[in-house]
Amino acid sequence: MNAVVRFMILSDTVWTGALGLLGPIFSLFVVDFIEGGSPVVAGMAAAVYLISKSLFQMPFAHLVDRIAGERDDYWIMLCGSFAAALMPLFYLAVGTSGQLYAVQFAYGLVMAATFPSFIAIYVRHIDRDREAVTWGVYATVVDLSAALGASFGGIIAGSFGYRRLVVLLVVLSLAGVAALLPVRRHVIGRVRENGASAAEAVVLSPPGIGDSRR
Repeated sequence: MNAVVRFMILSDTVWTGALGLLGPIFSLFVVDFIEGGSPVVAGMAAAVYLISKSLFQMPFAHLVDRIAGERDDYWIMLCGSFAAALMPLFYLAVGTSGQLYAVQFAYGLVMAATFPSFIAIYVRHIDRDREAVTWGVYATVVDLSAALGASFGGIIAGSFGYRRLVVLLVVLSLAGVAALLPVRRHVIGRVRENGASAAEAVVLSPPGIGDSRR
């Protein structure tokens, strides 16, 4: 398993663990923290995020494919990941359901730009004849990280409050982004070889990849 794949797995492992802190209790957060919050509002907020991400994901994927080399892929992935890591801070400023929907729409837009570039780089750097094992390692460690985050998220929220939970989530997410920095020297200036494009990678990525941070 080459260095690019290792660092990208590490990045998503940390990030997904961070998101796991809030994800399973997001509906409770909405009910307790948002004025007029309810299970309906929580469900609509999740839908707004997914619709936004779905609408803009393919256009971003085609944009990434139109530019030769991996330089654009990397910078879109890095900048998008940094912006997405900070997005949960806006939850602390949300007071109404309308504001929450706006944050979720922006969150989905940022993730729509990040996901195709991440997956495209990852797919191109998988060792030949090791595809199943590489995806298996990714899915295993990311899922275990999400489980660990979920197990502690409720405890932290109950003991210290949602504000501190969200701040911790953001700090850990930024640590995950930092794990992408060493990838730069392996991809900047690299011409794309035969392999999945960003648009193809969105379709070819296994189920569940992208359900967390991407």
